[in-house]
Amino acid sequence: MKFGWILWLGTAVAAEPVDFVKQVEPILAAKCYVCHGAAKQVSGLRLDDRAQALAGGYNGTAIVPGKAAESPLIHRVSNTHGLKAMPMGSTGLPAAEVAVLKAWIDGGAAYPARTVSAARPVSKHWAFQPVTRPAGTIDSLIRARLVKEGLQASAPAAWESLLRRVSLDLTGLPPAPEEIADTNYERHVDRLLASPQFGERWARHWLDQARYADSDGYEKDWERPWAWRWRHWVVEAINRDMPFDQFTREQVAGDLLPGATVEQQVATGFHRNTLTNREGGINNEQFRFENVADRGVTVASVWLGLTAGCAQCHDHKYDPFTQRDFYSLYAFFDNAEEVNIDAPLPGEMGVYLRTAATYEEKREKLIGEYNVRALQVDWEPNMLDAFRNPGRRTDWDLAWDCLLKLTEDGDGARILKKPAAVRTAREKRILENHFIRNYHFAVGQKRYKELKFDVLDKKLTELRAEYPELTQAQTILEEPAPRTSHLRVRGDFKSLGPEVTPDTPQFLPPMRKRGARGSRLDLADWLTSRENPLTARVTVNRIWQELFGTGLVKTPEDFGLMGSRPSHLDLLDLLASEFLDSGWSRKRLIKAIVLSETYKQTSAVTPALLEKDPENKWLARQTRVRLPAESIRDSALHVAGLLDLSRTGGPSIKPPQPDGVTAIGYARGTKWQVSPGTAQYRRGLYVHFQRTTPYPLLMNFDAPRSTTAACRRLRSNTSVQALNLLNDPVFLEAAEALALRVLREGPLEVRGRIVFATRLALGRAPSNAEVARLAAYLDRQRTLFGTETEMPVAAVPNVDRVEHAAWAGLASVLLNLDEFITRE
Repeated sequence: MKFGWILWLGTAVAAEPVDFVKQVEPILAAKCYVCHGAAKQVSGLRLDDRAQALAGGYNGTAIVPGKAAESPLIHRVSNTHGLKAMPMGSTGLPAAEVAVLKAWIDGGAAYPARTVSAARPVSKHWAFQPVTRPAGTIDSLIRARLVKEGLQASAPAAWESLLRRVSLDLTGLPPAPEEIADTNYERHVDRLLASPQFGERWARHWLDQARYADSDGYEKDWERPWAWRWRHWVVEAINRDMPFDQFTREQVAGDLLPGATVEQQVATGFHRNTLTNREGGINNEQFRFENVADRGVTVASVWLGLTAGCAQCHDHKYDPFTQRDFYSLYAFFDNAEEVNIDAPLPGEMGVYLRTAATYEEKREKLIGEYNVRALQVDWEPNMLDAFRNPGRRTDWDLAWDCLLKLTEDGDGARILKKPAAVRTAREKRILENHFIRNYHFAVGQKRYKELKFDVLDKKLTELRAEYPELTQAQTILEEPAPRTSHLRVRGDFKSLGPEVTPDTPQFLPPMRKRGARGSRLDLADWLTSRENPLTARVTVNRIWQELFGTGLVKTPEDFGLMGSRPSHLDLLDLLASEFLDSGWSRKRLIKAIVLSETYKQTSAVTPALLEKDPENKWLARQTRVRLPAESIRDSALHVAGLLDLSRTGGPSIKPPQPDGVTAIGYARGTKWQVSPGTAQYRRGLYVHFQRTTPYPLLMNFDAPRSTTAACRRLRSNTSVQALNLLNDPVFLEAAEALALRVLREGPLEVRGRIVFATRLALGRAPSNAEVARLAAYLDRQRTLFGTETEMPVAAVPNVDRVEHAAWAGLASVLLNLDEFITRE
């Protein structure tokens, strides 16, 4: 037994021994264990077990046995040494209690022999419990709840409304008039699920979660010319109904699969959607840290529905997600390197191989004419020396610093790590092009012009444009030597805390490892394992959300303690069980939902329903939902006969947009050259998304900013939206084209044409009152344009221009209706 010591009249006298159980533990239990006990360990510190207490927490040692004066625990409870006082929110412990703790530590900080559980913490929160399959069907579970709430299901929707609903939900496009005649609903569902447009509509929802964009973000916001290649993979995977567990595995860890194919490596482009800062003078290690952290946060949000980012700086305030859990998840991605690979689409390779040799020959001839190689001799060693000694940089060294960020896709740093002998031809061209473009930093502008390197740069650019390139893909690749990952104290990338290894959150079932160290492939398998209660629930909830406007859990991004409880937990588990048992088939689950009577209900609201269930929580009806931004644009182009559906996938497009939008971006904006031909009429999914200056139509209708995972879209109702529909060049052109379609394809008489136009736009016939109002409007338009010298429509052979302008006005009315931009 250890003894404390006191001084009595200058003589050391042995004090009574400090009894841990009777004297120390009551203090710790009353003041400390709530944050540092068996249930919770704030900052990684646990005080009810000697080994763990002496190990300390994220901030280092807390107790130094035999040395109370050097123990941070004493500094905190006595509110000294400038440390934050403990317990939290106090000014420290009473002096008598501090004296007991000091004596105990000075006496060796003894604990009684006891067995302390090292089991993973258990949470009783509903989302963290195993998925259990309830008895019943979608409709029986809904109806049972309606009875309990004193409600009744609504009648089925009218046929035209139902077909338009399921067409918009499954493909993002309204049905054609000729499709309405076939009233076999299940046949329509199968047709829509098999349509190439299904993958385009559902890929958009996945891209929201993956924070997809065609540019880097931050100030410079450079374009990413190959970002679309991962989007192409997503569309194809969804159209093939790739099982969701495989869909997960290839995106999280496709590069680690045995014998990984090019397409499986392309799938890892999911992780390349992080923002990238290529600003001069930034700390590269800081932004690497931010990117790696973002990948962990995004995976937790997309697959687990957890707000893991709250634990970057401290343990999660509400969920059992600790800071160590956060950095254990971070560690899965700490060893991944960003790499661009050749990922040609079908048909590219043959043309490339036939022309590659000619291109290289012409390029070498130009390089030789301007004597580039002779000037390049010592360029790289000098740069590397300067880079390792930043205090001695010259302007030329600054140019090389820019290379790390400003070359094609920011590949400079990675290329420079590779020995020259093993660099690919493309990598050598990147370095050589940068040398030519920036040699003025070394020799000055006058000498640069004398060498005519500016002329050479232009010629090389023009030469490259003459010959086809292989499509590239942005991917990640595991580095061979594992990095040592650390917890970062208070989230500061410079403050290294304890070492961490890749692992899953401790409050969830454990991950099975293939080796001694967990890998991203282990993580992917764990995400879709039956033991993991979250992934299936989170995924089916978001599918339900897309078909009903709101998920069974209203907070699809947060299944934690601060998220909403599910309105129908039994239904959520039924859907999750079906998803698992069907082999993770997205299409099979969607079909089951849209064939249900619950889905097919009318969305009409009765006074009784409005009073008892204004938010439609109990699903006694369907929900009217404003279409997402892309579908509004696509629908207008589609009914006008302008939408190009000739192919799926491929590069991003740039449709017309208002003047001055890109001018507000960095350096007067990114060039926005409108895509030629029919490319500008491709679906909204393919519209180039520039993070700092996004396409206005998309943003006006609530598209996400693509900086973080967006698990749901908010819906607003603003005057800007009305002005967009009325004046945007896209909608003006659509109205003009729809009018031309009515004049060419519709009946000859006015009434017949109005009916035809309404069927095209709204999927239904107009009422007599609507026909009368539209006919009167048409007469007023004819009168108005009959006196105009300038028409708002282009001249079309064999079409009366006044008549065309009048019908374009009527078409604009239809495209501006709330009914047109709403899914009933």
